[in-house]
Formats: sequence, structure tokens, C-alpha cells
Amino acid sequence: MSEQNNHRHLVFAIPGDLQTMSGGYGYDRRMIVELRVLGWVVEHLQLPGGFPAPTKAELETTAARLAALHDGALVLIDGLAFGAMPQIAGAEAERLRLVALVHHPLALETGIPPGVVKKLKESEIVALSATRGIVVTSPATARTLVADFGSAESRICIAIPGTEQSPPAQGSSGDDLMILSVGSLTTRKDHKTLVAALAHLADRPWQCRIVGSDTMDPATAEALRRLIVDAGLAERVTLTGAIADVAAEYDRADIFALSSHYEGFGMAFAEAMVRGLPIVGCSGGAIPDLVDPRAGILVEPGDVPAFADALARLMDDGVLRQNLANGSLATGRRLPDWPKTAKTLSDFLEGFDERI
Repeated sequence: MSEQNNHRHLVFAIPGDLQTMSGGYGYDRRMIVELRVLGWVVEHLQLPGGFPAPTKAELETTAARLAALHDGALVLIDGLAFGAMPQIAGAEAERLRLVALVHHPLALETGIPPGVVKKLKESEIVALSATRGIVVTSPATARTLVADFGSAESRICIAIPGTEQSPPAQGSSGDDLMILSVGSLTTRKDHKTLVAALAHLADRPWQCRIVGSDTMDPATAEALRRLIVDAGLAERVTLTGAIADVAAEYDRADIFALSSHYEGFGMAFAEAMVRGLPIVGCSGGAIPDLVDPRAGILVEPGDVPAFADALARLMDDGVLRQNLANGSLATGRRLPDWPKTAKTLSDFLEGFDERI
């Protein structure tokens, strides 16, 4: 049987560089690998990198690449692109079996103007209406799509990112507690709240490493560098840039702290809990579903005093820190692994067998 006629043939359309170091791209890469293990023929279709703000030329290129696919092709399109291509989705909805992968709605990105938010939401609503199904990475995103985007719950598959079970973190070896934050230096990740909170705690013994790309949003990255210097923390807060394998970073950490405004799932939080790190985070998006109260302390996004207080409690109270570490490890061990997540996605995609 040819790949074109194999009902387990999937075209996975992803904008930009698949090797980009982010949670979303990491999820995409792993699903390609795991679906192939399950017997799927997965064809990676690279879309232009300008999404979610594509140029006219990039939209034309995207339309041409989808138009070149055979009739009836099953196409999973990453939401970074899908929500910004409603006309293309509508034009191909009957010919192709379109499925959207929504890591988090485009309109919920932090720091974009209200007019752009409105336009993105309208665009994504139209695009999602052209799908046969929608894959999301958390129950919170599923609830958002049903409540605010008019998506039918029956068409949504929740495929939570998998984890790699690892030994508990060893922690720092020196006198200073090591605080780890993992996330690209973008507005939504809001590392400035973490840095501002740490500035209130300069009298305590700690070091902080912020691991994440500094090229996705250069202006935000530069503003964070200035904030660190102005706060007098240049010797205590290290921006590492993107790191392909962050296992060693988790292993030597004592506390995981990420002040994201919103997360569609929160893969870095999951990775931290697998290693048994006590958590300080914010309650935006899917994080309250993911981080058990026994695993960490969550505060309102952007609340610097509250974030500083939560960090201070963990720094000052070793018993609390250990109790939350134990709860974090227990929570992390309940999370699915990648093969289980891929099986969930595979079963959902099987429902769009072109022979039915």
C-alpha cells in the first residue's frame, strides 16, 4: 500500500524551524517520533516562519503547500499557524481532513494590543470551525475553546504533554539556594516579575538561573537584562540562553520559579515536578490544573509582592520546602509519559480514517 493510500498517513504542518527550543516545538518533535513508533507515516510539512503574523507572501506559500497535498490527506496543523490562516483553512476544509493542534489560543498571548487580540480571536474562531477535530494540551485550553471560541467539546482531544521519569533533583551543593526558571524570554513568560521579586530578597542566600531563548523576543530579553543590572543582581541572576538538554539545570536546582502570565499546559512545571522541585508560579491558564497545592505555591500573575513572599517562605522554611518537594515528586509521577500521550493522539486521529 502506498503512503498516500495508507490511512495511517499524517501530514504534520508546523511553522518555522522544528528544532526551535520551546515547549510547543518540543511537543511537536516528540509526537512525530512517538506516532512513528505506533506505525504512523508522519510527513513533516514545514510552513513559513512568520506565523502568527504572516506576510501575504507567507500565506500564499502556505496555501500552495496545502494545495499540493492529495485529496483526503489527514493534516495536523500546529496552532501557531492554524489560527492565523482562516481563509486557507476554509478553502481546504472539504478537500483535506484538517485537525488543529492548539497549544494555547493566539489571542491569549501576553502584551499584544487589544485590537490585535480581537483580530486574532476572530481569526482563530473561523479557522477552528473548519476542522474535523482539535487537539489541545490541557483541560484548561479545552474549556477555553468551548467557552470562548465556540468549539464543540465532542471534537476536542486532550493530549497532555508527556514526561520523562527521572531521579529526584540533587539540589545545589553550596550555601546558596539555586532557583531555576525555564522559559523563553518573552512577555508572556514574565521573567521580570521573578527578577523584581528576587530584588526584594537580596538579603537571603540564593542564586538564580533563567534558561530560555533570548532571540524569540529580543526587545523583552534586553529589557530583562537591564532590569537585572538595575536591580543590582548581575552577579546572582544568570541568563543562560536556550539549552538543548536542561536535565543538569533541574538536577542542581532547589526551587523552580516561573512567573508566566499564562500557560496552555506548562511543560517546564511538569519537568520540574518530575524532579521533585518545589514550585513557585502563577495561576494563569492551565497551571492550577497541573500544579497540585501540595507541590507549590501559586499567586496571581504579575503580583510581585506575592511572588516574593512565596519565594521567601520556601527560602526560609526548610520543612515547607521539603514537604512541597515531596508533593511535587508525587504529582510528577502521576503525569503521563510520552508513549501514553501519543497513544491518546493516535486514537483520536484514527477517528478520521478516510475510508469511513
